[in-house]
Amino acid sequence: MTDLMLRKSIDEIVAEDDGEHKLTKSLNWLSIMAMGIGAIIGAGIFVLTGTAAANYAGPGIVLSFILGGVACAFVGLCYAELASLIPVSGSAYTYTYATLGELFAWIIGWDLILEYAMGAATVSVGWSGYMVSLLADVGIYIPPQFANATGTAVKLADGTMATGIFNVPAAIIVLLLTFLLARGTHESARLNTIMVAVKLAVVLAFIVIGAAYVDTSHWKPFIPENKGAFGEFGWSGVLRGAAVVFYAYIGFDAVSTTAQEAVKPQRDMPIGILGSLAICTLLYILVAGVLTGIVPYADLNVPDPIAKGVDAIGLGWFSTVIKFGALAGLTTVMLVLLYGQTRIFFTMSKDGLIPPMFSKVHPTYGTPYVSQIMIGSIVALIAGVLPISILGEMVSIGTLFAFILVCGAVIYLRRSDGNIRRPFRVPGVPVVPILGILFCLTLMAGLPLDTWLRLVIWMVIGFVVYFGYGRRRSIAQRHAGTA
Repeated sequence: MTDLMLRKSIDEIVAEDDGEHKLTKSLNWLSIMAMGIGAIIGAGIFVLTGTAAANYAGPGIVLSFILGGVACAFVGLCYAELASLIPVSGSAYTYTYATLGELFAWIIGWDLILEYAMGAATVSVGWSGYMVSLLADVGIYIPPQFANATGTAVKLADGTMATGIFNVPAAIIVLLLTFLLARGTHESARLNTIMVAVKLAVVLAFIVIGAAYVDTSHWKPFIPENKGAFGEFGWSGVLRGAAVVFYAYIGFDAVSTTAQEAVKPQRDMPIGILGSLAICTLLYILVAGVLTGIVPYADLNVPDPIAKGVDAIGLGWFSTVIKFGALAGLTTVMLVLLYGQTRIFFTMSKDGLIPPMFSKVHPTYGTPYVSQIMIGSIVALIAGVLPISILGEMVSIGTLFAFILVCGAVIYLRRSDGNIRRPFRVPGVPVVPILGILFCLTLMAGLPLDTWLRLVIWMVIGFVVYFGYGRRRSIAQRHAGTA
């Protein structure tokens, strides 16, 4: 008899990843932390800061980042315990399979599509904004209709309004990175560390140089008066801003997929996850403060807010540096997200929950090329037609939902597998995981109703796929039925 709550034991999961497809252990805590910073520093700083400030929180976006950082601290502790206890690939999907069972594992795997694939689409829209701005600096102008989402209102050079047709640069960069990943081109830990250093240098330069041009009058009022609707400024706007920019913190989730390649996962994973989270939270707070002090928050609803801030300073050379840094930063984030999505699908496919083509490896390049091409093509299409506001909200709600299940998994494992040695233990269980769950639920409550409806529709589609395909072909279910 099949069981929707069928679990894999922790020993089984570790043994599966120690088989013939075992990955080389080559990453230390510094490399893992660098990869986390590389994944986190991207759309959060370079894109969503301006959107959330202009639409929801005003200068209070600083408080939004603090709220998001506190929530992530609780969730990050839970991730650190699970990543050190179950040092295998698959991220939250694998953790959930080992704790809450196959049905919940499917839910989290399906939900992670919102986090990784939709996240890559969100970042690509930000990348497009910075590329269009950089090209304009050298006299190359892309018509706004072909650099904005389908159906959005755009302003032409002559002051007239037009309608966006398709965000061509966003789609092109996704397709290009998809081709490179399918061919096996990927970042080495050393190259990624160098890129992270470049991004950090650019962000720190913006903070240091921008601080000298801050006009404190732009911070008054620090929390703009609510306009009468929930989430439109005021304290509810700070909450909604935190829910939107929460997407910016998904890097420590992505870094958990490197656990199998960590030299000493029990030590390296907690340091890498929590260290990258702490550094990036501080940088977000500082950047948000400087940006809203340079440019009035109402003017920041653009895909390239940092570039707008630098342009307001009037340092032409610095503007070019910032835009190059942003492009490099956003590119590495897209690589991590597109890579991570295919690896989660690879694991789900090996479990029989999705078709075997998602675990088909190219005989020459050694990559899941069919999965990479399919995902990349869909992400490119989404990036071309949807605006960044909708994309960012979808990613945030998907990420928050995944984090709730991770916190729940820690509580469950403490009861079901309490005698297993835990190299890293979350302090104060169950209080800390429960606080993580409550913070995530609070942030989810701050998102618009239509975002919740999209999540419900997406999960209904996921249940149809699971009961129509995954449950019938699940390897674990078949083994249980013949046992």
